[in-house]
Amino acid sequence: MPAARLESAPAKVNLTLRVLGRRGDGYHEIESLVAFASIGDALVFTPGASLSLEVRGPTADASGGLADNLVLKAAHALAERIRPLKLGRFELSKRLPVAAGLGGGSADAAAALRLLARHNRIALDDARVMAAARATGADVPVCLDPRPRLMRGIGELLSRPLRLPSLPAVLLNPRVSVATRDVFTALRAPPIAKAPRDAGSDASFPSGRNEFIETLTRGGNDLEPPAISLHPAIAEALAALRGVGGCRLARMSGSGSTCFALFDSARAATAAARSLRIARSQWWVRATVLGAAAR
Repeated sequence: MPAARLESAPAKVNLTLRVLGRRGDGYHEIESLVAFASIGDALVFTPGASLSLEVRGPTADASGGLADNLVLKAAHALAERIRPLKLGRFELSKRLPVAAGLGGGSADAAAALRLLARHNRIALDDARVMAAARATGADVPVCLDPRPRLMRGIGELLSRPLRLPSLPAVLLNPRVSVATRDVFTALRAPPIAKAPRDAGSDASFPSGRNEFIETLTRGGNDLEPPAISLHPAIAEALAALRGVGGCRLARMSGSGSTCFALFDSARAATAAARSLRIARSQWWVRATVLGAAAR
């Protein structure tokens, strides 16, 4: 039997997110500092004669039908660009909340592309792999090589990997699914006159955790107010995070509804997650580390 391979699909967290404006085609230009968590979904690939997918896990029921799954979309996109492409069976363990601002589906798709590239002995920086990522979804390119980066354009302009301090954190989702399109519509961003040309490849950030968090406090997430206007539970989630001991910064990720809080130590983050689970047992709460490799 061919050997199965396991790939992590770490959660993407937008530490900052600025909306620069609306393009003529209806898409929005953004600028976002992205980091990845030590938790996420997991994808197993077994080589075989045909392409198939099975979805399991605690959030599988909310992930929609197989026909819309980004794992299959990514595999088809790569197969269109590389022929013949050796395929196989995927088994996806869904652990992240769906439509939650963590790029779960995009991370799953990126994991599928990494597995297929490895199986077919294709370099991950092959232009055809990146083209397949872009064709699959706006967040898939940044998830392809899950390291901290600045992301601009509609997600296709990526900086080189950035050195960020390890950030103990808590992720909290109030069990609300958010449609990204609705949040951007509520934002009512003005038209953008000129699209950015690069992704800030010369950007750098403080290496110390304290200084870095202070830098983050000067940023924000432009999608937070419109998301809260549509889903007031997000404001409740942010208030809960800001109310726990040791919270240095609390902010919404992406278009919501997951929010994150940063702490000075893993012990403080773990204690905060424990207290939040007790106080809000119906919410999804996880302690994690941002900027670390997924496990």
